[in-house]
Amino acid sequence: TQARLAAEAGMNMAILSLRDPDAMTRLTPDGRPFSIKYRDANVEVQITDERGKVNINAVDEPTLIKLFTSFEVEQDVAVSLAAAIRDWTDPDEIERAYGAEFDTYEANGMPVGPGNRQFIMNEELLQVIGMSWELYKQIEPGLTVHTSSSKVEAAFAPVQAMMAMPEITEDDALNFVAERQSQDATDTAGLTLPSGEVVMAPGRGLTYSIFAKATLPNGVWDQIEATIRLGGGGDGKPYSILRWREGFHH
Repeated sequence: TQARLAAEAGMNMAILSLRDPDAMTRLTPDGRPFSIKYRDANVEVQITDERGKVNINAVDEPTLIKLFTSFEVEQDVAVSLAAAIRDWTDPDEIERAYGAEFDTYEANGMPVGPGNRQFIMNEELLQVIGMSWELYKQIEPGLTVHTSSSKVEAAFAPVQAMMAMPEITEDDALNFVAERQSQDATDTAGLTLPSGEVVMAPGRGLTYSIFAKATLPNGVWDQIEATIRLGGGGDGKPYSILRWREGFHH
């Protein structure tokens, strides 16, 4: 319980930092680890701006295919899976080439077909025909449903999201993220993609994923993950929780 509460404290300290108007003292939301001391607990915090992830409601099929093949999915399987995802989100029952609507799901013994609406959460990808648990676990850290853009902002992107970008290999992604996180948050000068495109961090965002792990002196630990959106609502709270995960390491 103490570790869990310390992790929640670390998360709230991270959120407080995100509201800091001073870029020099604000924690950088690109997934780099920060260490926070809370009472006698050591709390590791990582913050990722959701704009650095692949929006599965807006991404096009070629980008999905690139993502899947980067994780060693065969080309024909990747093409079918990408088409099935877009069929899942479009509002009609017209099956696109290599895609899947209800009849295909039914023919494969699946009683529930595509939602014909946007994904509400990443986990709904597991309902798409052809999506395996193994692939989902590999790509999920780079996915989001909480942005409105189809663009992946490389200034914040985790490795998994970067692997959906053109001309980027896994090694390219790993090296880029390592270089980005080694730089001062306020200085991205010289940071470029393999294509030569200069990476510039956009202005402050509103939606972030936060990971917080607290370890007590006796080695007991607990961790939580949340996706939050800054900005007070009608209830007067400074942020709202869009997603919450706890106890998943047990």
